[in-house]
Amino acid sequence: MPNDPLRVAVVCSSNQNRSMEAHNILSKRGFDVRSFGTGTHVKLPGPAPDKPNVYDFKTTYEQMYSDLVRKDKELYTQNGILHMLERNKRVKARPERFQSCSDQFDLVITCEERVYDQVLEDLNSREQVTFQTVHVINVDIQDNHEEATLGAFLICELCQCIQHTDDMENEMDELLQEFEEKSSRPFLHTVCFY
Repeated sequence: MPNDPLRVAVVCSSNQNRSMEAHNILSKRGFDVRSFGTGTHVKLPGPAPDKPNVYDFKTTYEQMYSDLVRKDKELYTQNGILHMLERNKRVKARPERFQSCSDQFDLVITCEERVYDQVLEDLNSREQVTFQTVHVINVDIQDNHEEATLGAFLICELCQCIQHTDDMENEMDELLQEFEEKSSRPFLHTVCFY
């Protein structure tokens, strides 16, 4: 690999918790990173499981924060949502949808299998122009604050190892197998083209 930082996309469903925690850590480690969601809307927990807070992807993290403070500051402070949105505001202005981005990446890391499938579907439906490869890797991470943090450090360690390989194309499978054994998590991997 060249000394240029890997161009990494981290993708979860709503671009709120898992992808943003990884985005935050990777950017601090010098990676060229962006984060995305694949959902049609951004969903945050609400007062009950059947009453989520639903926002459009154009809504800024600041607007979500203000809305939740207005609705029930104590609840959203207690469950960590306001803290998460404060972190998100420091990283970027608003959530982004993967399907709306035309930038190219060396590596796309998804945080759950359903999102992995959506990313592959999107990449495979795009017209191939440069035929540059992109490695799509899924690391299953539960959508809670603690798992998002643990998952972000695992993603960061994986990216650092990939960054330092001499031949990413030929060393990827062996590297992922080592990470599977070390983390006791299954990894999915597909190579797509731009």
